[in-house]
Amino acid sequence: MSEAIQKYSKSAIILHWLTALIILALFGLGWYMAELPQKGPKSTSLDLFDLGIYTMQFVEAISSRTFYFNLHKSLGVTLLLILVVRVYIRIRQGYPAFPASMRDWEIKFSELMHKLLYVLMVAVPLLGAATAVYSKYGIKWFGLPLVAGLDDAGLREIFKESHEIVGWILLVAIALHVAAAIKHKVVDKDEVMDRMLLK
Repeated sequence: MSEAIQKYSKSAIILHWLTALIILALFGLGWYMAELPQKGPKSTSLDLFDLGIYTMQFVEAISSRTFYFNLHKSLGVTLLLILVVRVYIRIRQGYPAFPASMRDWEIKFSELMHKLLYVLMVAVPLLGAATAVYSKYGIKWFGLPLVAGLDDAGLREIFKESHEIVGWILLVAIALHVAAAIKHKVVDKDEVMDRMLLK
């Protein structure tokens, strides 16, 4: 088979790594914002992540919790849009053949894990979106109102817990995915990981 068949397309590779970066940012942001006080002071300026590197300015005073929650929602919506494109590309292009050195059970396990990753990557932001919809705030995408909040505390709590639980499952699945990629590169010394690299 040719090298072109053995590798994912450039669009698939770029979207894969963009997805990875956004998911990493969402997890980090989720942990950071969860510790913020619910009734913190409002201000028209905000030191981004309290690092002293960049100060954001706003037209109206908002709390840091509001800013980071809205950023988390915006990135979650962006992730969903990217995943729609990724699923379309995956259906249209398929995926490159695995190296001949891989055993049948390894291929089946890899295919199963990829399907699980896609399901989890879609489920986590959808559950997060449902949490936002059933809050009183709704969803804004980088300031643009998308869905108004329905203010149902009971349903919000159910979706919030589900969002967190499925998020942890996704984190474990990602860790297994990364461990498998490292195994192929370091132990097996095959070209499985090279299929997802731009080179």
